[in-house]
Amino acid sequence: MFLLGTLVNGLLIIIGTLIGKMLHRIPENMKGTVMYAIGLAVMVLGLQMGLKGDNFLVVIISLVFGAVIGEFFALEDKLNALGNWLEQKLGSKGQGQGSISQGFVTGTLIFVIGAMAIIGALDSGIRGDHDVLYTKSIIDGFTALILTTTLGIGVLFSAFPVVIYQGIIALFATQIDRFVPVELMNSFINEMTATGGVMIFAIGLNLAGITKIRVANLLPAILVTGIIVTVIYYYQLIF
Repeated sequence: MFLLGTLVNGLLIIIGTLIGKMLHRIPENMKGTVMYAIGLAVMVLGLQMGLKGDNFLVVIISLVFGAVIGEFFALEDKLNALGNWLEQKLGSKGQGQGSISQGFVTGTLIFVIGAMAIIGALDSGIRGDHDVLYTKSIIDGFTALILTTTLGIGVLFSAFPVVIYQGIIALFATQIDRFVPVELMNSFINEMTATGGVMIFAIGLNLAGITKIRVANLLPAILVTGIIVTVIYYYQLIF
């Protein structure tokens, strides 16, 4: 079952959120310090990912054009609007908790962006190997638990875009080896990891309260990375 790893990932995010919800009675000072710690850890993760690319010029160009596309379509506003709609349906934010919108958007960005989501989904679809997604599921579950103690129950709803996103990749991967060369896929994963790492670093800055970058508006950079890498690959192949 090529969706097993993805479903386990979504389930552990939900379980982690529910456990975190039960632990919400934590002093505000402690919550603030924990959020700073999470932000710092996420920034370090982003730096590690950002340094894995082979051509950082591709990363820069992808982020620039991705930002233009994301701002044009106001992706951040749309994600926030969806989170606000969920908040209205489920009631206002609880005492001492972040808004559903904030938890949903932050959780979605952290769980969706990154090499493990794509590599794991590809392994699930191509080889039926769910080990990468199982590992990601454990990490995401603990992350969801910690995020929920400060951002609230909205983190739970990030499980759904994770399942949809990874599920589509896994489904696509069942046929991908027929028309995408291995070298091209490896190159894309490297540059996508670096591009995603910059976005992860930006999320860490936001979590630490240092900046307020509209990270969701950078998401099209992943698609731009794929286009650039494909053009470079076939250009080198021809010339």
